Amino acid sequence: MADLEYVARLAAADRHLAVFTVGRPDGTVHASVVSAGVIDDPVDGSPGVAAVVGGGTRKLDLLRARGRATLVFKDGWEWAAVSGRVRLVGPDDGQDLGLDVPETIRSVFRAAGGSHEDWEEFDRVMAVERRCAVFVQADAIISNAG
Repeated sequence: MADLEYVARLAAADRHLAVFTVGRPDGTVHASVVSAGVIDDPVDGSPGVAAVVGGGTRKLDLLRARGRATLVFKDGWEWAAVSGRVRLVGPDDGQDLGLDVPETIRSVFRAAGGSHEDWEEFDRVMAVERRCAVFVQADAIISNAG
């Protein structure tokens, strides 16, 4: 049975790359590849996965409207999909949560295998690009494991 430990293993095995999907109003799926990792929600501690997405993107508009997403991680032919409700934390989202937005984005970036030599410069670029941390609660995990 797949769990978030299994998802974390898959993520690490394929450089934390995941397919990020969110539904469009017409029922089709918007999908792209992102860097993502296993991390708990910063507000309620619920387990899940997260990625940092660009501000002003169609994906972010869809996430705001739909409130749910799925991330699929793989290693070779093994895969796991984590689906659930989303929490958005960025310069345009989640300001009422009382979180340090730059630190929240950094924590997701690190969970997705990222590192940086100059965090002040990282924070500056993330703010200019209106980047947003997207936390996906692990309401459901499906996979082809066992």
